[in-house]
Amino acid sequence: MESLTQSRLEEKLEKLELLLRIGTALSAERSKDRLIEMILLEAKALCNADGGTLYLRSDDSLRFAILRSDSLGIALGGSTGKPVDLPPLPLHDPLTGAPNRSNVATCAALMKESVNIPDAYETSTEFDFTGTKAFDARNDYRSQSFLTVPLVNNDSTVIGVLQLLNAQDPDTGEVVPFRADHQRVVESLASQAGIALDNQLLLDGQRELLESFIQMIAAAIDAKSPYTGGHCERVPILTEMLVRAACDDQEGAFRDFTLSDEEWYELRIAAWLHDCGKVTTPVHVMDKATKLETIFDRIAVVRARFAVLERDARITMLEAVAAGAPRAEAEASFHATVQTLRDELAFLENANIGSEFLPDAARARIAEIGARRYQENGQERPLLDADEVYNLQIQRGTLTNEERLVINGHMVQTVKMLERLPFPRNLRRVPEYAGGHHEKMDGGGYPKGIYAGDMSVPARIMAVADVFEALTAQDRPYKKGKTLSEAMRIMAFMKRDNHLDPELFDLFVRSGVYREYGHKYLPAELIDDVDEAALLAVQPKPFPLPPEPERKRRFLEFLPEYMEATVAGELRGPA
Repeated sequence: MESLTQSRLEEKLEKLELLLRIGTALSAERSKDRLIEMILLEAKALCNADGGTLYLRSDDSLRFAILRSDSLGIALGGSTGKPVDLPPLPLHDPLTGAPNRSNVATCAALMKESVNIPDAYETSTEFDFTGTKAFDARNDYRSQSFLTVPLVNNDSTVIGVLQLLNAQDPDTGEVVPFRADHQRVVESLASQAGIALDNQLLLDGQRELLESFIQMIAAAIDAKSPYTGGHCERVPILTEMLVRAACDDQEGAFRDFTLSDEEWYELRIAAWLHDCGKVTTPVHVMDKATKLETIFDRIAVVRARFAVLERDARITMLEAVAAGAPRAEAEASFHATVQTLRDELAFLENANIGSEFLPDAARARIAEIGARRYQENGQERPLLDADEVYNLQIQRGTLTNEERLVINGHMVQTVKMLERLPFPRNLRRVPEYAGGHHEKMDGGGYPKGIYAGDMSVPARIMAVADVFEALTAQDRPYKKGKTLSEAMRIMAFMKRDNHLDPELFDLFVRSGVYREYGHKYLPAELIDDVDEAALLAVQPKPFPLPPEPERKRRFLEFLPEYMEATVAGELRGPA
């Protein structure tokens, strides 16, 4: 008797220690899938059960989250990556609204009470086990003893149901009913598990809400301009592809680089926020498709002025004929003037497009044409005002220097906006990742002019992704999307000139990420052959690198004040 009592005490002590260990583990786990797997497996171990299921509540039903059966070799859900492809169990009849008490799992959820069934084949007539018995017949199995326990949170709301199947005698392996003391231990575990799982579900919900909110901002920025639509969506995709390649690089410069689940989440948040400052960029600058475009394209006004000049030339011709001048000579002079005006207008219309480099001779001709005079409301005015001449004389693209500063200012706004957000420690790198994709290796970038080699690998990767997406994008007003070979050749020049991280660009080439992205997101006509050997052979130009204290000072100035203490010792040298 004394030996039996001692054995029972030791067993209870062992169960208590196990519960304490499980409680600690449950509170530490951050992955929902691993958490529900832990709950089920530990409950199975406590009762020496052959199998079990954990259901999660979704609206008015219980859906299968994880399913295990040792004897049948079934392992679905949880961390397996294999979903449980079974329909959810409704808590109420969808037509009548009556509670579904015929199923043991839904009944336990509705009553918020445990249900212990010794033998579903002999002792239970209250519940419908038709489906269970059909499963047993197909798999030569006997689902006999059941222990079903609801998972309840702090608000007394059922968030799931834990169901264990076929308790086994540890000595004989025979299927036996679940013992009352085992039920109490599982109920204690379920109480801890319900709170831990509810906390994790709340955290996951907050994360999903934050991510969805950020994606909504990015979508709004893309929707703001029909010419950059999709950029904020495509850059995160390309960034994650290249980061994945860096994580998989086992022999190159990034063989020790890896990201945890939390760091992947941090990267996704940053990638979606990388252009959030564009919300402040004026639409007429962001969408400036031609040199004269503001709220509208002022080339239409210029055309109207040329029409006035043609009208005046016709009036001059008719007046000359009326005064006795030879008609043939007057008409010839008129047609010559009209031809000149139309040639000049065609020249200005072409210059307005901004698709090619504008040489000095063309800029001089614009000034000459602009000096023409015409009559408007009885006043003589120059054909082009100073601002129109200035815009038409832009040598590359459609933006003036001032407008380019406004465009570049979106990075200043991005940094300012992110600095105002109190990111928690697990998101502390978001400002650096999102705010540094226009910095350059040689310190010549913006908005801070830091040395990009001092930034983290994901921040430098985002710069590569941003450039490649911009070069190949099909929705820009001022250019057509470039082929793979053209885009990669331009990026090789940027590698040579220390604009992009050379090792990351080489990884971009070697991993084939650029081509994988192209096949998924670019039209077939842009997919051409790329001389990868030539790209890899390009060498960066040497440039002077300041001492580490100066680089660290610049880097810390780039970060929000609340982050400086956490990353002050993490300065990364150039690759």
